Amino acid sequence: MSSSSFTFATLRRLIDSESHHLPSPDYISLCRDCTVDVTARQDSINWILKVHAHYRFAPLTAFLSVNYLDRFLSTRSLPREHGRWPFQLLSVACLSLAAKMEEPHVPYIVDLQIFEPRFVFEPKIIQRMELWVLSTLNWRLRSVTPFDFLPHFISKLSASSPLNLLEASSDLVLKTIRLIDFLGFTPSTVAAAAVLCGAGESVGSAVPEDEAGVVFDERVNKENVRSCHQLMEEYLIDSCPSLAGSPATAPPSSPASPAGVLDTAACVSCNTHSSTIQAGPPLKRLRTSLPDNIQPS
Repeated sequence: MSSSSFTFATLRRLIDSESHHLPSPDYISLCRDCTVDVTARQDSINWILKVHAHYRFAPLTAFLSVNYLDRFLSTRSLPREHGRWPFQLLSVACLSLAAKMEEPHVPYIVDLQIFEPRFVFEPKIIQRMELWVLSTLNWRLRSVTPFDFLPHFISKLSASSPLNLLEASSDLVLKTIRLIDFLGFTPSTVAAAAVLCGAGESVGSAVPEDEAGVVFDERVNKENVRSCHQLMEEYLIDSCPSLAGSPATAPPSSPASPAGVLDTAACVSCNTHSSTIQAGPPLKRLRTSLPDNIQPS
């Protein structure tokens, strides 16, 4: 959305609806007490970012993928007795849905499963998982994200290089998906903090106390922006080199085209490979139906 088409009414409408596109309020607690497998979540995000970089998807595509994943996990639980494959299946489904929403050219489902995944799923299994995600999210895929606010907030700062600031701000927004702490902030708050952080400005210097409405709507809490801004400076820029590096630097890998699906219940190693599959650890077979405790409802 361009800043020229961004009206006051548009801003209010986005702020009014942004809470409908967030994980449940207790999701951070579920992550911190390990009710949600945060290690598996991190592995999923790493994989999403690698595929995102490989196909040069828009930043919004990766962000939406993780948004879908977190919103799903905040209301549904994946059984741990089946190991990590349910998380990978969920990751593929979320990335596939996000790509269909945002990308002009979407790879085949089998071609999304690159970077030596431990499991490879048939399209029909992924499609069933997509339906489960859609149902859980009440089909709300057109989410309000920080990217919706960036052009407007940047225009209010009168930046000398708005395109450079947009790139820097977008990069910061994308990096926030790695840390669960940022889930405590609304998209408008994250966007405001990212713009200020990308511009190298503090909240106080950019928005004087008597002009708080110049950049932020009155419902974009300034103290929350300050806290989010501080978190970005601490974890995304200064003290965490692994986050400061762009995910786009991940080395590309040639897509593998799986010939079959893995049998998750039996977890039996399969030594039969299609000639189109790259050499690597033997794939596991997955039965063509999902176990009862992860069936879509």
